[in-house]
Amino acid sequence: MFVAKVIGNMVCTHKDENLKGLKLLIVQPVDVQLNDKGKPLVAIDTIGQSGAGDLVYLAKSRESSLPLNKDLVASDAGILGIIDYYNVTKRMEEI
Repeated sequence: MFVAKVIGNMVCTHKDENLKGLKLLIVQPVDVQLNDKGKPLVAIDTIGQSGAGDLVYLAKSRESSLPLNKDLVASDAGILGIIDYYNVTKRMEEI
């Protein structure tokens, strides 16, 4: 799983049958300090409530579509939840 920020949405007039009725969002992966990390990607909103500006957690590959209970969904990433609170404490490095 990884954390990302929703930065936009995508509308497709034609798409795979298994994707019909699902919202597609553009997400920007972030690091533990919430700084952009890597390139944006398209993710399925498996919970149906995510929107621009939300901090979300996602799964990649096959696991991304498990909440949909469908046999096969063409997906690289799927939003599994919206993060309400995020806290990372600094860990002391070993000397």
